[in-house]
Amino acid sequence: MSTIDSFFESVQLPSIPDLAHSLIKTLNDEDASLEEVSDLITRDPAISAKLLRLANSAQFGLRRSIGSIEDAIAMVGMHKVRTLALGACMSGSFPNLPGIDAHAFWKTSMASAGYSEWIARKVSVDVPLSWLTGMMVRLGELLIAQAQPKILLEIEKLPRPPGTRWQRERQLIGFTEGQLTAELALRWNFPMQMVQALKVSADPLEDQAFSKLGAIVHIAGLLADTPNAGPEHVKDLPSDVLAALSLDPEWMREHFPSNADFIDAS
Repeated sequence: MSTIDSFFESVQLPSIPDLAHSLIKTLNDEDASLEEVSDLITRDPAISAKLLRLANSAQFGLRRSIGSIEDAIAMVGMHKVRTLALGACMSGSFPNLPGIDAHAFWKTSMASAGYSEWIARKVSVDVPLSWLTGMMVRLGELLIAQAQPKILLEIEKLPRPPGTRWQRERQLIGFTEGQLTAELALRWNFPMQMVQALKVSADPLEDQAFSKLGAIVHIAGLLADTPNAGPEHVKDLPSDVLAALSLDPEWMREHFPSNADFIDAS
């Protein structure tokens, strides 16, 4: 069985724009100004253009079109603009690969981010970091597609109930997409809290040092992989992980979010 280091020798490591690193630094900076964030984004014309397309999409239902990053922040909000820009950065760092439906992949990734944010607010975990970790967790699958495309077909074959992909990844390549993404995040110098959460995202209770963020991303990933997820699917979530997060299933059913509320950067 190969090691993660040897696996990474067989892939071309994607680079992440400087913009993404700069935006991540502002996520928890309550003093970050509109001008500061706007200036960061406008330095990257390609990301700016994609961000404006997203902000002008039907998702936000705005009454007038947005023509500048400043307008986008004013109309959509600082948090949404930063997360939209980060989503655009991530999706732009990876090419389209055979065996991966890019639209479905990024739609699921954004759903995972949305569910992570929802749960993080309830359990008082860093919300921006939870959104970003939930959005990134599946990036490891893109590395699998690059290094071992035939194995990816086995991983993705239907039927594939939620959680099955992680099991198949472990059986076929020895580690999960989350563990690969953790290594990628480490090489990108992302926060160690994120790296540790990604490592255990497929099984957050296996490590003695419990990661709340890892458990959040685990639950979010299961929901994102559930077609047309709704309150009725809460009963299918692992009760031990919900208990470890002190999440009340009844509260989850009563406050279950709509996929329509999530950012769609697909």
